Amino acid sequence: MARSVYVTGINRGDGRQAVELGVMELLTRQVDRVGVFRPLVHAHAPGEPGSDHVVELLRTRYRLDLGPAELYGLTYEEAAALQAAQGQDELVSVLVDRFRAVERHCQAVLVLGTDFADTNIPDELAFNARLANEFGAAVLPVVGGHAEDAQAVIAEVRNAHRAYTDLGCAALAMITNRVAPGAKQRIQRTLTEKLPVPAYVIPEEPALAAPTVAQLVEATGAEVLIGDAAGLARDVRGFVFGGAMLPTFLDALTEGALVVTPGDRADLVIGSLAAHAAGAPPIAGVLLTLGQHPGPNVMALAARLAPGTPVAVVPEGSWPTAAALTHLEGKLSAASPRKAEIALGLFELHVDTAELTTRIEVGRSERVTPMMFEHELLERARSSRRHVVLPEGTDERVLRATEILLRRNICDLTLLGDADAVRRKAAALGIGLPAEAAPPGRPAGGDPAADRAQVRIVDPATSPLRRQFAELYARLRAHKGMTVERALDVVTDVSYFGTLMVQEGIADGMVSGAQHSTAATIRPAFEVIKTSPGAAIVSSVFFMCLADRVLVYGDCAVNPDPDARQLADIAIQSAATAAQFGVEPRVAMLSYSTGTSGSGADVDKVRKATEIVRELRPDILVEGPIQYDAAVDAHVAAAKLPGSPVAGRATVLIFPDLNTGNNTYKAVQRSAGAVAVGPVLQGLRKPVNDLSRGALVEDIVNTVAITAIQSQERAEGVQA
Repeated sequence: MARSVYVTGINRGDGRQAVELGVMELLTRQVDRVGVFRPLVHAHAPGEPGSDHVVELLRTRYRLDLGPAELYGLTYEEAAALQAAQGQDELVSVLVDRFRAVERHCQAVLVLGTDFADTNIPDELAFNARLANEFGAAVLPVVGGHAEDAQAVIAEVRNAHRAYTDLGCAALAMITNRVAPGAKQRIQRTLTEKLPVPAYVIPEEPALAAPTVAQLVEATGAEVLIGDAAGLARDVRGFVFGGAMLPTFLDALTEGALVVTPGDRADLVIGSLAAHAAGAPPIAGVLLTLGQHPGPNVMALAARLAPGTPVAVVPEGSWPTAAALTHLEGKLSAASPRKAEIALGLFELHVDTAELTTRIEVGRSERVTPMMFEHELLERARSSRRHVVLPEGTDERVLRATEILLRRNICDLTLLGDADAVRRKAAALGIGLPAEAAPPGRPAGGDPAADRAQVRIVDPATSPLRRQFAELYARLRAHKGMTVERALDVVTDVSYFGTLMVQEGIADGMVSGAQHSTAATIRPAFEVIKTSPGAAIVSSVFFMCLADRVLVYGDCAVNPDPDARQLADIAIQSAATAAQFGVEPRVAMLSYSTGTSGSGADVDKVRKATEIVRELRPDILVEGPIQYDAAVDAHVAAAKLPGSPVAGRATVLIFPDLNTGNNTYKAVQRSAGAVAVGPVLQGLRKPVNDLSRGALVEDIVNTVAITAIQSQERAEGVQA
């Protein structure tokens, strides 16, 4: 039977969607078949089947293999009619049957309780308690603390715990959400003393409560004249209603504000967009009232001033528009992945996820899915936070990855680049960065949640480290005729500056390549950091996350045509990297023939490399030469290499050359739908990793996490 968690509440406005997302994240780290079930859902229109934005977010984000209809029980209207006709027992019976249908296909199920909003359910708390008991699910009640004082919140949480336990529920913990930050520690301390179960307190997060521009457009029925998807996803942190003359109006602008002004005020439209382009301050967008469209010349100028910044128009005047806007709050949905990352970061920062996972008692799956592997990377990186430098500080993907890494508390970061340019780009994307650079650090004492990942921005051209790095680089490259004067120019290159930060221990690792070639990323590392003792060459691996396992491919990115000794070194390094990341190394040295069936220079190279691995590292399970199918398919292995401890079970696959490796990893990635994490560089004394110039945001996040883990291992004295 699946282990189920029933997230419920006691009233509206508790923001429990963030908790539901956080619990789903915990479950998917442990098992690969997780289900979601919403017993009751609001219909879009009378008689229509319902759907829910949180369920759709979970279904798409976690790639659930259940159909949308399976994730819901009944609409509230159907439930009311059934209860009126046949009583609550029959209603509960129907919901239990539908829940069991989901449970049969899953190892764990997250149940989302009723939302206490226009539900017409008598004694809604008791109804949720009964469903949780009938489902055999432990409850996780969430109590909202928005606009409540500490004493009132404490009383509500204690009453909610008593209410659910008196109704026979097993409470995993009590979560208080959306409390005033200043009251958090008092509430936490009191509840920890008074409750027999763990209590977690999550403070109010303005970025979650803020609606997006897209949400406001939908709520007002506005017509979008200008704006891209990124602009529409910006948070609206306030409103500025335009009526004053331009100088006064500009003084009223605030960061993240939505400008609301009549469409005939071209001066305010252009002025606010010009201020946004200058970063003083960046706005969320412009909403024009009275149905008035600016002339084409104004719109053309607006589009050039702030590309992507939304400009929309509504037919109503300022007063009805204001009434429609002021009570909107942000919501988690599949269309707002950034808010999902903010919510997860908040949950992980303020909830003891290890303790809660233990109380849920979900046994870890033997299969390792791509999502589980990625979760494990982030957890390991977070466990001992490191400091990683990202040289491409103005790249949009890097900035979005930075926000995720900071929100999820994964590592401290340094972004390289002109500070004003980095902040302007971040602000245009709706990403908040500190106004002043502050070195990452870990405060002593106080609230553990205050120990948050930090970021600083460093401009190599103006940094006080420039002279120090130039002198160091000149010494390291003196044999090549390098002078300090020339080195002063070299170290302003962000790749060199970041590499020197790693060399000097100012950063623990570097990730680059979103805008730079592999050569531009690796060359400074070769010159400054150099290879590890015992490593003949620098090589790379990809972690290939298939549906049910993780394979390690090497070398697919660095060495074009390694000789036998280099190929053996790649195999030994790759086995160590695999073990470092939880993959038991069984090494297959790939060729176009298996065993003794073939001959030729290419096969002989692989055969010789296999012999060298066995000679140098008899503890490593290795087979070669071997074909790919014999390496990974047990049936083929039984025919071609019966009795081999590697054939059919290989986890580390070493390709004979870059042409074969690079093409194979891309073919598997595209054709089999595998997630390719990497390339991960190995053989350097300190971790530097390269990105593909087509890297996605999640690729950058994963690569930074891998870099942090490599640094952790080195700090513990483990050879990578």
